[in-house]
Formats: sequence, structure tokens, C-alpha cells
Amino acid sequence: MQEPRVIKLLVFSDIICPWCYIGQREMDKAIEQCSDYPLKFEIEYRPYKLQPSLKEDQVISKREWFESRFGKEKTESMNSMVSSRGEQVGINFKLTDGVITQTTKAHRLLLKAWKLGGQDLQLPLLHALFKGYFEQSKNLGDIASLAGVAAEVGVMSHDEAVKFLESDECQAEVEQMMIEVRKKGVTGVPFVVIDGRWAVSGGHSADTYVQIFKKMSNSDKSSPPSS
Repeated sequence: MQEPRVIKLLVFSDIICPWCYIGQREMDKAIEQCSDYPLKFEIEYRPYKLQPSLKEDQVISKREWFESRFGKEKTESMNSMVSSRGEQVGINFKLTDGVITQTTKAHRLLLKAWKLGGQDLQLPLLHALFKGYFEQSKNLGDIASLAGVAAEVGVMSHDEAVKFLESDECQAEVEQMMIEVRKKGVTGVPFVVIDGRWAVSGGHSADTYVQIFKKMSNSDKSSPPSS
């Protein structure tokens, strides 16, 4: 029996990015569609600060924030486009409901989940944070809200998560990761590095990833998949 080829995916994203949520759904779909191929996926999510101008602990109405940056008409157009695209992958976007905050605390929690249990803990947490922010209008800057999500998916208990988030654990690591990825020239997310060799930038459909993964399953490990 053929040993599965391990494909390592390093995904840079931010929880307040709707295209990152859509991209995550598309990637999940692609991996599921490749279940019959001799492939094994190792997925690690890394932090990216999409809106560096947002100050830590600053809380702003999403609608107010969008309209101040893009105007009312463009905000409505973006809302319609994102909602329509989201419906195609099973996301019920509430793009302008709730509040927007800096996501450093959420990224710290994601890094902690990775350290505690790798992708088995990090991925369910990421999914829950995306859903909480975009579909349930949760405040990702609120410690109690984040602790509730962590407990819900089994990363740690609510009290353990509160204690972690009130500390500075993983703070320096997350901030350094955010600096390093920009130093490498990444200016937008989602941004996916495949096997440390090839990069896919922007939100792509599941079909795009399926084509890449299938070619990788049949190619030499040192050869890039042709597009």
C-alpha cells in the first residue's frame, strides 16, 4: 500500500477577514474531495494583522468602521458581494453586525491551541472563531467571549482560557510572527505556503486547490505543481 504523501500547508490569515473565512471553507472542501488520493495534510494557521491601524482593546461598530473607510454605498456593495459568495460555501455572513477589534488575543489563543494539540485543536478553534465573528457577531476582543469559544471546542476550560488571555503568554511570539510575515512581502491574506516551497495568494476556489493537490500526489516531491 502506497504511503500517503504529506502536504504541509502554512496558512496566514486574520479572523476579521471575510475572504479568509471563505478561503478556509474552500480549502476544507478541497481536502475532502482529495480523500481518495494518497495524501495527508498538515495544516498550521499563522497570525496576520489585517488592520494594523486598529489599536489594541479598541472597539468600533463594524458598520461605522466600514462606512468611515469605504462610504455607505461601497459598504453595501461589499456586504452584498461577500454575502453572496458566502452562501456558496455555507456561510451566513453578517458582515456589518457587531463590533470590530484587533485580533491579537484571538491569535494568541490559536497559537496556544497549536502548542497544546496541533491542528486537532487549532482548526476547530479557528472554525469556531470565524463563525463566532462573522455569523454570531461575537466580540473577538472580549476575553470572556474568547474563553467561551475555547471551552466550547475543547482547547481548555473557560477559566483556564481566561487566565491565559489575561496573561502575556504567546504575546511576543504572535507579534513577532506578524512582523516576520510582512517582512517576507506578504501584504494580504489569505496566503498559503505549500510544503515551504510554493505560495498561493488570495481566495481561490476548492477546484484550484484540488488541481494542485492531485498533481502533487502524482509528482516528485521536489517538483512544483504546474498550474
